Amino acid sequence: MSEDKDKEQYGVLLYYNYAEISDLNHLLTFYHSNCTSLNLRGRVRLSTHGVNVTVGGNLSSLESHIEALKAYNSLFHRTDFKLATCHHPLNDKVAQECGFTSLSIRIVDELVTLSSHPLLKAPDISNAGSHLSALDFHSSLHNANNESPENGLVLLDARNLYETRIGKFDVPNVETLDPKVRQYSDLSSWIDDNGDRLKGKNIFMYCTGGIRCEMASAYIKSKGAGFENVFQLFGGIQRYLEQFPDGGFFKGKNFVFDHRISVGSSDANVIGTCLMCQCSFDDYTSRCRCAYCRMLVLVCRSCENESTAYVCELCQKQGKAESAQLIENGESKTSLSGVEFNNFSSDTICLPRVPRGDGKNASSFKGRTASLAKKLKKITEFVFIDAPHELPFIYQTPMFEPNVNCASSSLPSSPPPPLENCKKKFAWFVAPNFDGSSGVDWKVADGPFDPLQYQQQTVGYDISLSHLKNVFSQEGPFDGILGFSQGAAMAALISALQEELKGEMDFKFVVLCSGFALRMKAMESGPIKCPSLHIFGNEHGKDRQIANQTSKELASLYDGDCSVIVEHDSGHIIPTKSPYIDEIKDFLNRFL
Repeated sequence: MSEDKDKEQYGVLLYYNYAEISDLNHLLTFYHSNCTSLNLRGRVRLSTHGVNVTVGGNLSSLESHIEALKAYNSLFHRTDFKLATCHHPLNDKVAQECGFTSLSIRIVDELVTLSSHPLLKAPDISNAGSHLSALDFHSSLHNANNESPENGLVLLDARNLYETRIGKFDVPNVETLDPKVRQYSDLSSWIDDNGDRLKGKNIFMYCTGGIRCEMASAYIKSKGAGFENVFQLFGGIQRYLEQFPDGGFFKGKNFVFDHRISVGSSDANVIGTCLMCQCSFDDYTSRCRCAYCRMLVLVCRSCENESTAYVCELCQKQGKAESAQLIENGESKTSLSGVEFNNFSSDTICLPRVPRGDGKNASSFKGRTASLAKKLKKITEFVFIDAPHELPFIYQTPMFEPNVNCASSSLPSSPPPPLENCKKKFAWFVAPNFDGSSGVDWKVADGPFDPLQYQQQTVGYDISLSHLKNVFSQEGPFDGILGFSQGAAMAALISALQEELKGEMDFKFVVLCSGFALRMKAMESGPIKCPSLHIFGNEHGKDRQIANQTSKELASLYDGDCSVIVEHDSGHIIPTKSPYIDEIKDFLNRFL
């Protein structure tokens, strides 16, 4: 590269456009050709509903890309291209994690994922909230600030918790609602649970660049009467800070999903605080993450320590231990801060288990695999995903011996369990008679518990596969898939279809824990060539849910030359003691 090229000004370009794309493959070809020829790096997501793009490169190349788009299709004439000059990526680790060392172009079902689970009725993007320019948005906040606190206007931050911790709007007489979600796909649930705080109000929404507000505002308006007055900041915080360089009503820094990490105003005030010592701090450069949920956390330079496992505020509220040093066998463990994709550590997507027909969510699986994550954190990082099928709460009434002589009218009624602390349950597969109902109301089981009922739960695969394809496109790339119990059955099906899924779900291996094979055609087409690790209890292993022979039968479906079996004596769990953990590490080290 010439010296002049090295000195050429660098920039980052963000844009999205919701529009009907008639020829998606042609658009895909255009992006591949144009971005490659211009040497652009970053993320391009395409769907039949539009595009969502964040790319970086030389400023002249980005400008050429914009002009090529406008010439390619008139749809891009109305696109808000947010182009900012900045320094070249300096931190390789951050650039890799943000996807700015390569070009990723993918076709996805959704440009942004509003919900982890299929919604009964997807919001109509044409019904999104009204766009307000930065000037109009600021003027409305200014007027509301001069009125009483009961002015009927609320600010809704559509971003994740770690973003709001370093910057947010602050208007004294206006209520700001921070949903405190780990990821955008949790926002719809928060909206469902907080409708009373939104109904009848003038809802002013904002996010980084605007795209998250499009779908979220449409979802709010879809709730009908009382939710009509929804407005969104056009161009997001980025356009607002361009209009108000001193920050205006926005305090702190705007978190961005590229190597810049954050962008601030001329106001140098820091609103973030260190997780450990509470001193003022707002720099995510070190990429410290929660040991449980992997959310970014703020840890100042003085508190950074390789032997410390950090626990975010959300996990602490859920009863997880506070951040502390991890010492085992006299050795300090490697810090969980920093993720180096494609080099030393990689992402593994973990599918939550569903034992005995009772759904488990990703959060509960995180807790049960915390020990495993600690033992493997030098090798890999886990990303936990909820299954898409929400299950109803079912309880079993007491069973009476048939020889007990008592009148039915004298039997005491059996109340359902208490609703306190009930959490949603999800599954990858459901029974053929599953009616799709869910909620917090308990239902009485229609018969005694059948320990083999998992064998009949074969419905819902198509929805689960589509859900995972979307996860791969939004959160990938992933090196492997780990599944437990019903999650292992799902992972097994995916591994059997590995060749068919290339390009949509690329992975190198599967880890199947207490797994079983479903009687589906994909599992009957000969030895499965995908490298696999099978972990299950031996004949004396006390796994009362998935029998030893059942997991053995699943393992027998795989090519023996690329499969490894680990049998243990620890029941229905993933063992983390020696020699089992050593065998797990040996397998993973072949790929990571």
